Amino acid sequence: MTDDLERGHTRVRGFVNPEMDYQLMRQLGSARYGGASVGECLALAQQIGNANPAAWVDAFEASGRRHQADAEGRAARGHAISARDQYLEACNSYRAAEYYASIQDARHRALGVSSRRCFMAFLQMAGIHGTELWFHYQGLALPAYHIRQPSGVGSAKILAIVSGFDGTLEESWIMYGAAAFERGYDLLLFTGPGQMDAWRFHENSHFAPDFEQVGRQVADYVMSVPEVYTGRLALMGISFGGYFATRIAAHEPRFSALIANSPITDLHAYMVSFAGVDPAELSTTDDFRLADLPHIPDSVMDAQTRGMAGNLMCRFGQEGFADTYRYLRQFRVDSQALSQIACPSLALAGEGEGAEPLRQLSVFMQGTGGPSTSHIFTAAEGADGHCQNANPAISAAVALDWLDERFS
Repeated sequence: MTDDLERGHTRVRGFVNPEMDYQLMRQLGSARYGGASVGECLALAQQIGNANPAAWVDAFEASGRRHQADAEGRAARGHAISARDQYLEACNSYRAAEYYASIQDARHRALGVSSRRCFMAFLQMAGIHGTELWFHYQGLALPAYHIRQPSGVGSAKILAIVSGFDGTLEESWIMYGAAAFERGYDLLLFTGPGQMDAWRFHENSHFAPDFEQVGRQVADYVMSVPEVYTGRLALMGISFGGYFATRIAAHEPRFSALIANSPITDLHAYMVSFAGVDPAELSTTDDFRLADLPHIPDSVMDAQTRGMAGNLMCRFGQEGFADTYRYLRQFRVDSQALSQIACPSLALAGEGEGAEPLRQLSVFMQGTGGPSTSHIFTAAEGADGHCQNANPAISAAVALDWLDERFS
């Protein structure tokens, strides 16, 4: 036997850059519920190169197009199951490309719209009843989906899910919705101003602290459909959605259970913990504006960091980096508001997320007015990272078993 014997050329190698490696883990984790294949993710990683967002977008867009074309061909030949699976992978590949595309680039919107279209085709091929809905905030129409149990089955329980800074409605299905659906839940996947799905339709949609304005419409809608509402309406928030959902639950008592993953009570402090310093305190000479980014050399700020900073400013509707962090100070759920959450709540976090997310979990646990439970995921489970993206199945098991026990 020779030393160079190989059984294939794909290698289990990610990226040296921690952010891009996290995004790769996020895509790999989605394989559990059909959002990707491990082999393809690793093959694409070999093409991309470390911390190269442009190459990432190209690679995952090509993957999306390839899966979509394959799905369309298989559907035309009557292979509904294969087409279903390929449409979902196409949807999630487009989402991965959308993540690193600049929000100021028309390509960003096109990728998001492609992801949405492939998801609707997936639902059709899967025989799942999904209705497109629109909620509103200050004149903006905000997309949502109501995904219902098969006709004649009925659902005695409903889970409303809101994602975070860069999650999408479709990813919410992949990471938690599919697991909830197979447990008998109707799903209400919704979004608010500033979120990725809203940007697909509105280029001037910005995050707003009063997310309860959207949450109230979600509860109104569920209660307006008598055959749907049974009194068991739960709310889950993922990533930044941990703030959105906590804020909603503090102002809207019609939700009968809350899952915060992770529970964010102070978004400014949460974001500062990742920056290492508070950009709101930057001096005029150290601050930079959106218009400055193209002129900052790689030796000062690499392309990935410039892109992330630009998207952050755009999504919060600010021209300057310091102004963005000053605006973030408005995104808080204070102790009085926390005490208004009377429903049972579950707080989730990974042990590897850092001191500040774990501190805010403690604040949440001590401050909510109703009974609260927490769960910390570990590295041994492969779930210590933010939102347990690398192992969504264990996260879904913890969250949904807890919810089933509350609703039993």
